[in-house]
This record gives sequence, C-alpha cells and structure tokens, in this order.
Amino acid sequence: MTLIVGFRLGNDTTTRQVTILVTQSGVLHRAQGLYGKPARLSRPEESPVKGGSPLLAGEHPLARPIAHLRRHHATYTKNGYTRILVPPAVVRLEFDEDQPLTTAGHRELFQAFIGAAPTTPQSLDAAITAFRARLGLPSRPEHITRPTRAKALPPRVAGMLRTLENGSALTPSRRRPVGWTATGEGVRLHVGPTGEDLDRAAVIELHAALSAWLHFTKETGPPPPRDEGPGSPRRSHPGPETTAS
Repeated sequence: MTLIVGFRLGNDTTTRQVTILVTQSGVLHRAQGLYGKPARLSRPEESPVKGGSPLLAGEHPLARPIAHLRRHHATYTKNGYTRILVPPAVVRLEFDEDQPLTTAGHRELFQAFIGAAPTTPQSLDAAITAFRARLGLPSRPEHITRPTRAKALPPRVAGMLRTLENGSALTPSRRRPVGWTATGEGVRLHVGPTGEDLDRAAVIELHAALSAWLHFTKETGPPPPRDEGPGSPRRSHPGPETTAS
C-alpha cells in the first residue's frame, strides 16, 4: 500500500489536462494529454535525496517532490489549467513502489488515483497537510507571520535623520530664492521672505512626486535647463542637493 497526494487540472481552451502525483517514497509522477485521449506519461522523478549526495544529508525525501508539486500546480494554473477535474486529494493505493515500474503499471497508477480520489473540494495546501499528517510528518503552519525587517537607511538619509533627532534643521546646501526647511516640527517651503508650512499629507505627496521624478530621470537624465532670457544664468545641476546642516 502506498499513500499518494495529487490532483488533475484541465484547460478548456486547449482541451488538455494534466495529472500530477507524489508518492510517500518521494517520487513525482506526471501525465498529460488531450481530453478523452490516453495521457502521455512523463518519466517518474525520484527525490534527489535518494542519490545519497552528501550535500542533501538531513533533507527529507519528500521535501523537494512536494515543493515541485506546489510549483507545478501554480505554473499550470497560471497557464490556463483552471478547471479542477480532480481536486487535490490523498489516497492510499495498492501500489508497490519497490517493484520495477512498467508502462502499464504506470498508467494503472494514474487510473487508480482518479478512481479513488474523492471529489470534495479542498486546497492543495490542505491536501499536503493531510498527506504529511498521515505519514506522521510535521506540517508547516498554514499562516506564517514573518517579522518585518527594517531596511537600512541610505547613509545620506541616516545622517539627515540624526540631524533632526539632535534638534537641528535641514536646509538646502545651496541657497536659492525658492527653498525649504525641515525640522522635527514640520516642513516649510519658502519663496524669498514668504513661505508656507506643509502638513504630513502634503509632505508625503511631495515625497512621492520627487521619488517618481528621480526614478524617471535615472536613465534618461533631466531635461536641459530652460533659457529664461538674456543674462539669465543656467543651472549646472537639475535641482537642489540636500545635506544635513
């Protein structure tokens, strides 16, 4: 007796179907073909752990076959195999994996699975969990909450943050008629002696616009400066460079 987990999916556009199984010893079986026609059998894929490679020492023989089962399910579904002909299921069959696998025996394996598999809908994850449980293997939690790792700030931004934390203000390194000032209390834009304070929402929107502009000009470069008339100086830089004051 052999415990098997698998599924069958169909593509109504191409009228093709695929059946993929994994046996308890860690062998992946695949068959595919047209609706109503004998399926083409792929060569069984044994778990690489069975090869005895020292690089795979300690790895369970089912680890990679189950990972491949998940990958095939995702790939075929993405490629239009969206009709569930046989939902993911776990069945126990009269199948001896120690015996040489003939073509007839291989085809009978798929036929036996299709005949024994229940039609109760369930997810592939649920079927794999049940498969591992019946084999006495631990299962990974279905909903894993991974801690969010804080991304390291660029050195320039980190320096500016330290300036704000020390209670100092950030201003452009080059003085211009149009400028800005950032402090712990807020951000202020000014033109000459007049200015306006921005609230947090306005700062977020400005940050998004500046980020988009920086990405847009990363490859193409900024447009050339406009000539504002005789005697008007041309800028040598596309915009103000900000540093911590």
